[in-house]
Amino acid sequence: MPINLPILLTWLRILLIPLFVGIFYFEKSWVSVPNQNLVATIIFTAAAVTDWLDGWLARRWNQTSAFGAFLDPVADKLMVAAALITLVQLERVDAIIALIIIGREITISALREWMANIGKAKSVAVSLAGKIKTASQMVAIPLLLYHDPIELFDPHRIGTWLIYIAAVLTLLSMVYYLRVALPQAWKGG
Repeated sequence: MPINLPILLTWLRILLIPLFVGIFYFEKSWVSVPNQNLVATIIFTAAAVTDWLDGWLARRWNQTSAFGAFLDPVADKLMVAAALITLVQLERVDAIIALIIIGREITISALREWMANIGKAKSVAVSLAGKIKTASQMVAIPLLLYHDPIELFDPHRIGTWLIYIAAVLTLLSMVYYLRVALPQAWKGG
């Protein structure tokens, strides 16, 4: 396993997950609910920034590796799944929305692995809908975590709309990926 700053940042993202989830289990006399929301938002946002940063650094410093290419999406999916499950528990996201997003991530990860095994990995590269879905999701989740209104700005309402948009784009991008892969399945790939 290669050790470099991009991979360390990816591991940091994974290590932040228990802290991110755990903040909501602190005794309310230690950390108030608004402060729990704020800390969780900061942790999730920091993780999202490290996601961008580790990829940028790996490409810029020519430190890409097969292990890093494997670990990065795993870290992303773990963090998003942890956030969505936490938001369901906090009753800020409907369970069906979390199921759609998490289910798609598992399905597409398996699909990409299968396509890579048959030598067709490039045919399931990230689509535009997938990129927009990720952007919607990465803005929605911190807004839903923060939750509390800021004067006239309602993070929960905007976050809810964005997570619904992300769920629709999740389904659309999954259909796109499955349509790309279907001919390979019919060929017995």
